[in-house]
Amino acid sequence: MIPRLETILRNQGAEVTVRATEAPGHGTELAREAARAGADLVLVASGDGVLNEAINGLVHTPVTLGVLPAGTANVLASEFSLARSPAAVAEVIPQLVPRRICVGRLEATGIPPRYFLLMAGVGLDAHIVATIDPELKKRLGKLAYWLGGFGQLGRRFPEFRVRVNGEVLRSSFALASRVRNYGGDLEIAKKVTLLEDYFELVCFEGEDSFRYLKYLTGVLASVHDKMEGVSIQQVREACFDPPEGQQILVQVDGEPAGQLPARVELVPEALTLLMPPQIRSG
Repeated sequence: MIPRLETILRNQGAEVTVRATEAPGHGTELAREAARAGADLVLVASGDGVLNEAINGLVHTPVTLGVLPAGTANVLASEFSLARSPAAVAEVIPQLVPRRICVGRLEATGIPPRYFLLMAGVGLDAHIVATIDPELKKRLGKLAYWLGGFGQLGRRFPEFRVRVNGEVLRSSFALASRVRNYGGDLEIAKKVTLLEDYFELVCFEGEDSFRYLKYLTGVLASVHDKMEGVSIQQVREACFDPPEGQQILVQVDGEPAGQLPARVELVPEALTLLMPPQIRSG
C-alpha cells in the first residue's frame, strides 16, 4: 500500500518522506520531527488512533495534517465523506484545502495532558475501548466494538458527575464531540462540525445497561435528543468527577486516555487540517 501512495503523491509533484511508527506514541515523535524539519504537510496513513498521535505532535505548529484512511473506524474520513481507500484519497489531495481549527484538550488522571481532534468519551464507551481484544479488533474491525458493546448487557454502569455551564448532571456515558460521526456508523452529536468553536456534549444517564438498547434505537432513528435521560448542549469545557470508590475510564479519538477526575476544554486555532472545500460550519 505505502509504495502506491508514495507514487501517487510524487506524481502530484510532492517531495515525499515515508516514516513508519514502531510503537504506541511514536506517531507524536515522528510528527514533531517532521515539523522541526520544515515539512508543509503530514499525511497519516492509518486509523484515528495514530492520527491522534500526529495531532499531539503538530498542535500549535503551522504544519498541515491530512489523513489517508487505513484504520478500523476512520471517523475523520467518514465525517468528510472521503473514500474508504487510502489510494483514492491520495488521488484527491490537491483538491483538499487547509483550514485552521480548534482542538480539544484533555486533562485526566493517570496521563499527561492530551489533545484530541474528534471526541472524548467518558464511561461506557471508554470501558469498551479499554477492554476490546486487539486481535479480535484486527480480525473483525468495527464489528469487534459492536460485540463489545452488546457484551455489556447485564452490567451496571456507574454514574459520574458532569459539571458544565454552571449545572451538575449525572451520566453513565458522556461524549464531548467535535464531529457528528461516531465509530463510522452512528451520529450521536447532531450539529457540530470541526469548524465550530464548541463541543457538542451528549450525556446519557442511567445505571441499567438495558436502558441503552432504548438509547441505541433513538440514535439510529436520530431522535435521541428528544428522549428522557439524554442531554445535549454546546460547551467549551466540562469537568467529570467519579463516584466515590469507582474507576471511570476516558477515551479520546478511540484510544484509552486515563480516568476520572478529568476535564476537557477547547483550544482555539490550534491545528491546520486538510479537508474538502465543501465542508461548512453547522
